[in-house]
Amino acid sequence: MKTGDSFRIDTLRMLNAALHNREIEKRGVGKNAELSDGDVIEVLSREAKKRKEAAEAFRKGSRQDLVDKELRELAIITAYLPAQLSEKELRVIVQKAIGEIGVTDAKDFGRVMGRLAKELKGRADGATLAALVKERLSTLDS
Repeated sequence: MKTGDSFRIDTLRMLNAALHNREIEKRGVGKNAELSDGDVIEVLSREAKKRKEAAEAFRKGSRQDLVDKELRELAIITAYLPAQLSEKELRVIVQKAIGEIGVTDAKDFGRVMGRLAKELKGRADGATLAALVKERLSTLDS
């Protein structure tokens, strides 16, 4: 606030509101309203995904001004997320998980994704992870 960066302040206020809404949601189902680290990462990941999707939609609509706004918000949100794993690191983790689960064909995609989604929550993009798992499972069918 002291720097006068109103865009950053507005983005952080939006994140604070999203976290507060998650607390209310938890309270509504009778759980402890205090957010765990996993809850915070989930909210931040969801907000980051919204920004990515919105930026892509605005890009298709030729609205560069809105694309820039969404990408600036995404950069601010990403700063509060855990470091993302590289594709190389993800490939190693996917290979290891497939070996440990004992998957033999592509029909076990859901089992692999379920395990990896929990293990890598907030550290890997779901679409990238799914693509790597599909790629690896397709080589098992061959």
